Amino acid sequence: MREVEVVVVGAGQAGLSSAYHLRRAGFEPDRDFAVLDHSPAPGGAWQFRWPSLTYGKVHGMHALPGMELTGADPARPSAEVIGAYFDRYEHAFGLRVRRPVEVRAVRESDGGRLLVETSAGTWSTRALINATGTWDHPFWPRYPGQETFRGRQLHTAQYAGPEEFAGRRAVVVGGGASGTQHLLELAPYAAATTWVTRRPPVFRDGPFDEEAGRAAVALVEERVREGLPPRSVVSVTGLPLNDAIRRGLADGVLDRRPMFDRITPDGVEWRDGGRVDADVILWATGFRAALGHLAPLRLREPGGGIRMEGTRAVADPRIHLVGYGPSASTIGANRAGRAAVRDIGRLLAEERPVAA
Repeated sequence: MREVEVVVVGAGQAGLSSAYHLRRAGFEPDRDFAVLDHSPAPGGAWQFRWPSLTYGKVHGMHALPGMELTGADPARPSAEVIGAYFDRYEHAFGLRVRRPVEVRAVRESDGGRLLVETSAGTWSTRALINATGTWDHPFWPRYPGQETFRGRQLHTAQYAGPEEFAGRRAVVVGGGASGTQHLLELAPYAAATTWVTRRPPVFRDGPFDEEAGRAAVALVEERVREGLPPRSVVSVTGLPLNDAIRRGLADGVLDRRPMFDRITPDGVEWRDGGRVDADVILWATGFRAALGHLAPLRLREPGGGIRMEGTRAVADPRIHLVGYGPSASTIGANRAGRAAVRDIGRLLAEERPVAA
């Protein structure tokens, strides 16, 4: 049993930002706080992104606090660029991330402390910053006949690049940034592509200014204040209408069809009798927050989400979620890490006994 003041779970953008602000606030690694990460190497979820997602294609990567990412080759895979950057960052600020460590459960303990049970033993802590993101919890929708499909089904989390679609008929499901990126990449390789989404995609033309960003984040924040599962920020901002998207719309690659009603052994079908034959279905249907290890604390509301005030779980002020809901962006994670550390500092100060 190791005792610390704060445990940070996850070492992606949100976790490293939180650890940086803990150090600035005077907390010492190992003595006062521990950062636990289940990944094999630095880089958070970025290290698992497909090789064809080069750094130049990354949408909205914001530098970590205190150290800019400069001189990156836009043609290099984002997994390599950001993984190396996170590695330098951890060493520059002496964050001492422990990995690979799988956090299995967080439970209540005696004396108002929390027990963090992991593959590397148990930590006892007074507060916890959860920065586990979503990559480990891909969302797979369920449709009638799905189990009968004779082709391949894969999720964005398993996408390795467009070459594996050569000569195959592909159905891409999802109207977010990943869905459009996949389509634009694999269309030159595939025998045919079909794009389906539940709702018509919304494309945003022109600059996305600070006021629009605040309005988008406020919509996501409203849901978490009500205890509902958060929507992604991009779901309320729309997709940027860049040159690649314009070309995809013009040449018909991004010709969207409504969601199919069932899956057949050979493809997909609509209720009106329409059908498309397919060899592969790619589910670009997003991710959900990876929070299973917090289940013993019973933080979820009847609506399915965790009610939040800022980064703090309303049901338990010792728990802060960073990179969740409105802070699920690189710049949002930086700000949330700072806010969580500030609140935790106040909480711990209030709990310390006053000397006689």
